[in-house]
Amino acid sequence: MKDVLKFIGRDSLLFDKDVENHSIELNSIINTSSFLVIGGAGSIGQAVVKEVFKRGPKKLHIVDISENNLTELVRDIRSSFGYIKGEFKALALDIGSIEYDAFIKSDGKYDYVLNLSALKHVRSEEDPFTLMRMIDVNIFNTDKTIRQSIENGTKKYFCVSTDKAANPINMMGASKRIMEMFLMRRSLDINISTARFANVAFSDGSLLHSFNRRIEKSQPIAAPNDIKRYFVTPQESGELCLMSCIFGENRDIFFPKLSEALHLMSFSDIAIKYLKDKGYELFICKTEDEARELIKTLPEQGKWPCLFTKSDTIGEKDFEEFYTDKEVLDMDRFENLGVIKNEPEYNESQLNNFEDTIGQLKSSMNWDKKSIVNEFFKMIPKFEYHDNGKYLDGKM
Repeated sequence: MKDVLKFIGRDSLLFDKDVENHSIELNSIINTSSFLVIGGAGSIGQAVVKEVFKRGPKKLHIVDISENNLTELVRDIRSSFGYIKGEFKALALDIGSIEYDAFIKSDGKYDYVLNLSALKHVRSEEDPFTLMRMIDVNIFNTDKTIRQSIENGTKKYFCVSTDKAANPINMMGASKRIMEMFLMRRSLDINISTARFANVAFSDGSLLHSFNRRIEKSQPIAAPNDIKRYFVTPQESGELCLMSCIFGENRDIFFPKLSEALHLMSFSDIAIKYLKDKGYELFICKTEDEARELIKTLPEQGKWPCLFTKSDTIGEKDFEEFYTDKEVLDMDRFENLGVIKNEPEYNESQLNNFEDTIGQLKSSMNWDKKSIVNEFFKMIPKFEYHDNGKYLDGKM
């Protein structure tokens, strides 16, 4: 954990005080409750599972589509924490499948359901087919698992949102904003809370995680030098989700408070810290070709080729925000956690029309990106989305 903190400009965890202040109640609730963690083998999901497991729940079931990640998570838990008295089970299931529905029908009684499954990458919106899957995973599967939780008498449902849902400018952020609208509708029948995140440092698939892969594969490192972001550690991501799930009131959205403890960091600055920690001197390249050529010789000289460029791809904000100027905030309840308070405001016909239209597009087996984007604009009239035709997959 200290290794991650030093790369993101901090020397202590953000939520230590909040977790400590509520530790007795937190431990008591978890120790007497049953949990289902969906998407539990992703980076945030694993962090949540560990936070729950180490407090000895009565029952903990984990579902994830990745069999390999799930297997490693169980090995990790057994090696770090051992065993609990309660029931512990890990299942490699797709929550959009019949098999998952059968599992819920056979054993769907949980006090708390936490959904950490998501398509989180801005690069996922390049083609219309992955984009449609993003809608399924981020919106419709979430709504489905909430309905199942209502039917089974679940006490509380939690799912993860994103900072990109606040005034979204990309399709991923907009999908999560639309998901929040669906949550408002279901909140009349079940208590729901969520969380908007900063970037989780070194999470699977993230740019920082790719630094590890580039070193392992002897490849140059590439990063934008003009974008600064807030970062949390994997453990902090788990704590943020758990605090929202256990202590969030209906429709609450938790987020990390902006403070001196939470620093804006550029990806290129983190790359510099990272390479120095690995014992390498930075060598700035001007082109991808130069970087790919120099990786053959520079490492043996103690240098590592890097390409730092301005970000010109679709969907990148110049700044990061967790809430809008129209949202009501509670900044007093916790030390380093802010809370967005929501009324159950939603447009029923708008949600139904979105479901119907997307369903018709899927049934036709013939859709393009424009038709999906048009539906997003109907849901979010002030959606500041501009497709400049430049995507992350087109860069090193």
